[in-house]
Amino acid sequence: MTIRLATAFAIPLALSAMAANAQEYPEPQRGTYVIENFEFQTGEVLPEMNVSYLTIGDPANPPVLITHGTTGQATSMLGSAFADNLYGPGQPLDAERYFLILVDTIGAGQSSKPSDGLRTDFPEHTLLDMVNAQKMLLEDHLDIDHLHLKIGFSMGGMLTWTWLTEYPDFMDGGVPIASLPGPMAGRNWMMRRMVIDAVRDDPAWNNGNYDEQPPMLRYMSAWFGIATSNGNLRLQEIGATRELADAFVDERKEQQTVGDANDVMYMWNASRDFDPTPLLGDIQADVLVLLSQDDERNPVELPMLEENMALIPNAEMYIVPEDNQTRGHGTTYNASYYADVLADFMAQLPNAPE
Repeated sequence: MTIRLATAFAIPLALSAMAANAQEYPEPQRGTYVIENFEFQTGEVLPEMNVSYLTIGDPANPPVLITHGTTGQATSMLGSAFADNLYGPGQPLDAERYFLILVDTIGAGQSSKPSDGLRTDFPEHTLLDMVNAQKMLLEDHLDIDHLHLKIGFSMGGMLTWTWLTEYPDFMDGGVPIASLPGPMAGRNWMMRRMVIDAVRDDPAWNNGNYDEQPPMLRYMSAWFGIATSNGNLRLQEIGATRELADAFVDERKEQQTVGDANDVMYMWNASRDFDPTPLLGDIQADVLVLLSQDDERNPVELPMLEENMALIPNAEMYIVPEDNQTRGHGTTYNASYYADVLADFMAQLPNAPE
């Protein structure tokens, strides 16, 4: 296992590179695949499961599957901090060299979700359910039986671990971003539970049969974002006095946007049984783990990280150091911090395009 910690002076260079190297890439194309009688891990069956997705580039090129974070959707992975550093000409996931597939997971975007009408009668899905739906999309609809790369951010990182362990021969490489190779537990799960319980304990929840979004959804979404996606040094600078801190909280509360409460709670709960640990030794693909030193949800100081990385046959890890610009769990959404590391990883993968 290789562990690489970026030097502090590299960060401003990475940020300036992001601004200078923003590139154009082909227009994403939207598609939807309908899976008939999709069976969840619970044994429940949905007669029609819509799996919506975006593609970028030529289907003849090596395929790369990209997955988004909790409460996100495929379009989340088109944000400039991520896509403009990865998808353009000469960049690590150059859409002229690779066929990029961005999927709305179950419960997100234009894929099937509780807010389509079933509300809490929609099956409680898991990350493995999401991966199985994606695998059906690839094999049965896009005629893809092997990925060159599986990459994803946050929940998308957990989905990458799930792909790597459940279907170890399906890809050449895997890049989990902002996700530890271990169980959903500790502070990460405790805080998710707090969001879920606070919203579902709100009287306005009405067992999921609300007419208006429960007010606690906005409060808990703002709280969770401040607590886990902003960075200690950055928040201290922003809120250097109580008055400045109050102003920041007021602004976040005012600007906080939320989706449908049922959809959001289902998405937070989907990671409840995530634990790749028992199968880490079965991984066949090359693995690059991308983390940040200030990630509040995935603390890099946990002994479990190094212990579990040692179980993976061919893995390396890159950690972005903290400064007053990094954003905690959100740091690694900014791909400028590690684009060069990802490019080196892509170059050495089996079956890499020339």
